[in-house]
Amino acid sequence: MQRLMIVDDSQIIRNRIQRSMRYHSVEVVAEAADGEEAFELFKRYRPNVITMDLNMPKMGGLEAIKKIMEIDSRVSILVVSAMSDRKTGLRALQSGARGFIQKPFTDEQLVMAINKLITTKVRRG
Repeated sequence: MQRLMIVDDSQIIRNRIQRSMRYHSVEVVAEAADGEEAFELFKRYRPNVITMDLNMPKMGGLEAIKKIMEIDSRVSILVVSAMSDRKTGLRALQSGARGFIQKPFTDEQLVMAINKLITTKVRRG
């Protein structure tokens, strides 16, 4: 079973991601509304998969990705963001994210992106 942390400043998006994962082998172990909270919850719950928004208060997603990757570079991070320009996506991937989907997204797109992260990780690790 994969352990997922959902990071987004929108409660609506966090609920939607959680609902999308309900029938898949993914357990939501934590939810965070900003990068600072995500970093603290990561240290406590050690999820192996994270969905990460980029534009959040306190600490943005790019900084949170970097800090989390310093602790555990094996975690798979999927950026889920409305920021769709190539430069931002590239910066997220360079920081350690392993995938990117743009808001708005369908449940199918989200499930496919997370499954891709999980299966790629299994083959790598």
